[in-house]
Amino acid sequence: MQIGTAAPTPDELLAAKHHFIHHKSVENDYNVGSFEKDAITRLNHLFQTKEIVIMVGGSGLYVDAVTKGLDNFPEVDKSIRTHLNKQLETEGLESLQKQLKTLDEVSFNNIAIDNPHRVIRALEICIGTQKPFSSFLNKKKEKRNFKTISIGLTAEREIIYNRINKRVDIMMDEGLLQEVKNLENKQHLNALNTVGYKEIFKYLNNKWSLDFAVSEIKKNSRRFAKRQLTWFKKNENTTWFDYEYDINLITDHIKKVIK
Repeated sequence: MQIGTAAPTPDELLAAKHHFIHHKSVENDYNVGSFEKDAITRLNHLFQTKEIVIMVGGSGLYVDAVTKGLDNFPEVDKSIRTHLNKQLETEGLESLQKQLKTLDEVSFNNIAIDNPHRVIRALEICIGTQKPFSSFLNKKKEKRNFKTISIGLTAEREIIYNRINKRVDIMMDEGLLQEVKNLENKQHLNALNTVGYKEIFKYLNNKWSLDFAVSEIKKNSRRFAKRQLTWFKKNENTTWFDYEYDINLITDHIKKVIK
């Protein structure tokens, strides 16, 4: 999944020590809770010899899990999720969205409502606990033993969208279609229900043309970028820099904050 996940290249991996790259099989069950535990364990080890560790990422939920900690949710019957996944297949995402709006309008208005994983997660808690998913959020969390400096890179929206479109074209030129074909027998896995893979599976299953599938990858990537910006803009402690800003001035800023 090198192309579709835009994983660091071999040269990039040699330039700096990376962690959690290609460390899981697509068939492994892995979620944000598992990532939080693994990342904190690794950080505790790294901080024994290093004062600064850099985390780079696009998923705000995963970033917050490490820097702030996750909300705690009670265990619920796994059959609830199985039932909701079947409902997604047979009735579509909209039916789950309507159900969530009825059970927990606060969550309906605040989570990424077009992301089936997030909708199902909220619903299984609502159903399994008979309490709103939102009632478990923003409780006091365990304090981290490190401090975080948050830096954001931004650009005009038109530039971001144009670069996304160009990036998808480059991924196709590099062989994304063949990469997805190689995973065709695993398309039922949750890990492959993601942008860049799910659209090409529609083409391989003769539901869409290839041109339309590529246009959908671009559209869904742009939507994802918009959600990313919305999430990260909520963090008032983030210092934002234009993507063309001198990297040395950014590192100077970080050094000043550290001092």
